[in-house]
Amino acid sequence: MNYFLFDLDGTLTDPGLGITNSVMYALRKFGIETEDRSSLYKFIGPPLKDSFMRFYSFTDEQGDLAVGYYREYFRAGGIFENEVYEDIPELLKKLKEKGKKVVLATSKPEAFAIEILKHFGLYEYFDFVAGATMDETRNKKADIIRYAMEECGIEPPDALMIGDREHDIIGAKANAIASLGVLYGYGSEEELRSAGADYIAAKPMDILGFAE
Repeated sequence: MNYFLFDLDGTLTDPGLGITNSVMYALRKFGIETEDRSSLYKFIGPPLKDSFMRFYSFTDEQGDLAVGYYREYFRAGGIFENEVYEDIPELLKKLKEKGKKVVLATSKPEAFAIEILKHFGLYEYFDFVAGATMDETRNKKADIIRYAMEECGIEPPDALMIGDREHDIIGAKANAIASLGVLYGYGSEEELRSAGADYIAAKPMDILGFAE
């Protein structure tokens, strides 16, 4: 495999604080208070609007409003309430040294994803960044992976999608590419295996074995 497609949240960085703070801020606008931060970890990974509608029964219109409120907080500082997982910079560096192509495939808006990569010194390792559009017309993981593959001329047998949630695995399957679920993020091994992950990695450097 020559192309390594990475999810961002829960795979390269731990965004738990920033995302949950942003969700709490948005929910308060609707008079909803959340005491248990961990109950909001389910927002990490899937498209935001879908999560507000699924977990809080928001209407389509309320979902749009909630995403707008979320982004108010996120832009103001939540974007950097985040940290890179241990060994990720070393992993990306070694993949590039082996001549591999490294691509980001995230449901986070592309502009935010690029800003995060640059802030944490990871942008230099990426050959291409594929993210969601601000207007939500491209936000499903399958569509984002397809966009990355088309833009980079990637053939299915030559790619591996790496992520921590079922959406990464399902998106990979929709594009006929292999998938690897990581256990150090926000998805459980049961979630990843149930979604059909081809491989499982316990820690970042385990991923390097697929570059041999």
